[in-house]
Amino acid sequence: MVSESITTKQRFFNNARNGITMDSDSKEIKKLINKCRKGNRAAQKELYKKFFAYGMSVSLHYSRSKEEAQEILNDGFMKVFTKLDKYSDNLSFKAWLRTILVNTAVDNYRKNKKHDNTIDISYIAEPSVGNYAEEKMSLDDIMKMVQRLPRAYRMVFNLYAGEGYKHAEIAEKLGISEGTSKSNYSKARGKLQKMIEEQYEQENISRYGT
Repeated sequence: MVSESITTKQRFFNNARNGITMDSDSKEIKKLINKCRKGNRAAQKELYKKFFAYGMSVSLHYSRSKEEAQEILNDGFMKVFTKLDKYSDNLSFKAWLRTILVNTAVDNYRKNKKHDNTIDISYIAEPSVGNYAEEKMSLDDIMKMVQRLPRAYRMVFNLYAGEGYKHAEIAEKLGISEGTSKSNYSKARGKLQKMIEEQYEQENISRYGT
């Protein structure tokens, strides 16, 4: 089995969720939200700007490129502005926004699923450098590796490892079987481990010539 670094996973996804309950419920944000509910375009633009960086960090987890992430973010904010009547001021806006963005990414996946051609990827045996290599990776490096995963594997990996969904829930969301969800997650882990090891080895060759 391929080992999974809990520390690395927590660093990666906790970084994306940073700030969910911090300043999300400030008076300024609440005023903006109330103006947005009334259709104030200037307020909508300001809310979008304030949460652009956070929204992109979430969307990038589910995208292969910045362009795709931007599409998810924009579609997500369209839903935000049309569903603000369902948002409760008692909730963290960032947490609510994250849920909408993840669901938008799922919708995007289901829309494009028929174009996927993810039949198989290679497994690796026991990792040669293990968790040490993972801990040497920056969050940006890991993000780029996740983005390189085939769409089906990336989606399952993010929903399971990042959002905490169970495989039965993922299967229902994505319209796949529970077994496929488990298989895709296992393959995603194997692929990520292989990419981590390859980069670690390349860095060693560049640094030490061996």
